[in-house]
Amino acid sequence: MTRPVELRVRATPGAVPEVRHLLREYDYDVRLCVTELLTNVVRHVGEGAPVGVRVAGAGEPGRVRVEVTDPDPRAVLTVRPAAETAECGRGLVLVSALADRWGVEHGPGGKTVWCELAPDRDAAGPGEVCGDLGGEQVRVLAGQSMTAGDAEQPGGPHESG
Repeated sequence: MTRPVELRVRATPGAVPEVRHLLREYDYDVRLCVTELLTNVVRHVGEGAPVGVRVAGAGEPGRVRVEVTDPDPRAVLTVRPAAETAECGRGLVLVSALADRWGVEHGPGGKTVWCELAPDRDAAGPGEVCGDLGGEQVRVLAGQSMTAGDAEQPGGPHESG
């Protein structure tokens, strides 16, 4: 069993790789979810915001719960597909694809975005994440997202030459 981790950090771009390094005992999927949720705080709440990061077991052996808490209680998180040419906007798509379930808990002093990763899932490698987004199969490979249909069409927008 990997030890639980609780951190208090400031939301800065430099904090993201530092936190990821501190979580090196956890698998790639857990570290990616933390990275995406912390990056959302930097981007949408603002640099310098106080953030709590908690990674621990979730009751079932091997199950991991990730929680990222920030002081902005107003924000509503939604998973939206990013435009093909967008340089950002895929964070919650990745979290949704990797996590067994995820959500947002609002409190008087902010919100906590959480996700749980099941022990029986196939952990993704650093180059590939697969999942289901609203009934549409999503595959993220080397930083590009595509639907299952895109992968079958030669000469499609994701084929490199």
